[in-house]
Amino acid sequence: MLNRLKAPKGANQKKTRRGRGEGSGLGKTSGRGGKGQTARSGGNIKPGFEGGQMPLQRKLPKRGFTNIFKEKARIVNIGDIVAAFKAGEVADPASIAERGLVKGKKGPLKVLGTGDVKAAITVRANMFSKSAIDKIKAAGGVAEVI
Repeated sequence: MLNRLKAPKGANQKKTRRGRGEGSGLGKTSGRGGKGQTARSGGNIKPGFEGGQMPLQRKLPKRGFTNIFKEKARIVNIGDIVAAFKAGEVADPASIAERGLVKGKKGPLKVLGTGDVKAAITVRANMFSKSAIDKIKAAGGVAEVI
């Protein structure tokens, strides 16, 4: 039935014919407005161009530094880990990612202390917040830094 395929109504529109008289609605200046650079063919102004005046982004002082090599940590709350793992299980970055608690596969894993810890589990991660370590130890678990 591929020979009967048809585009939905309104999908294909005729190209507007500009500069074909005032009665067409797009005569004279063809929708380009008055005179000047933008009215000419090939006349386009780059973003940030202010007509030769010193642009604002060049007037403002350069400040600070952005470290493009910084590794962004994947964050997971201890309450989510306890909900996904049973008592006595080991929660390492691979098993945490496998259960869908963190997004992405790259970067160090950091465990934060939001949530309640009732079961004693072993958590292995690259980083821990102080409150996460305290809660894991209070429940009888182990917080191992990889």
